[in-house]
Amino acid sequence: MPYFPTEGPSNTGAIVSLALEAAAARGITHIVVATTSGATALHFKDAKVKVVAVSHAWGSKEKGVSGVSDETRKQLAEAGIPVHSASHALSGAERGLSSKFGGVLPVEIIAHTLRFFGAGTKVAVEVATSALDAGLIPHDVPVIAIGGSKSGADTALVLIPANTGRILETRIQEILAKPL
Repeated sequence: MPYFPTEGPSNTGAIVSLALEAAAARGITHIVVATTSGATALHFKDAKVKVVAVSHAWGSKEKGVSGVSDETRKQLAEAGIPVHSASHALSGAERGLSSKFGGVLPVEIIAHTLRFFGAGTKVAVEVATSALDAGLIPHDVPVIAIGGSKSGADTALVLIPANTGRILETRIQEILAKPL
């Protein structure tokens, strides 16, 4: 398994290559990629597998605005890559409550535990969960989920995601790459 010396976008090209090679070698038909602006997802525009891009919920950075521009959404759509904008499955409403009232809620504990392996691990699990909740990937089969730390991609997992309501049934089968 490749370990990257640093987190961040400098690893994106290697993650894309590794994910595509792993999908071909393992017969995996779906890759889920976290993308804030759509830039990371565009790296998969020529992929021979189904790719789903998961971005932040509309308005998460600025009210009423998506981080993925209309032009980038169009490019991704032309490449057959749907963009699913979703609340963070591992924080979302709970973060809003804990920020207002204090304390830590159970889903936030899951998120912080996944971050033991790096921010990208938490993000990869989260986007796979969101894609499954939206019906964009199949149930009960391994997918490759890609996440990152701040921007770009630096983590790739083979996992069987579970819906948000069954999050503890998620099974990480393999860590393909992550930062040290």
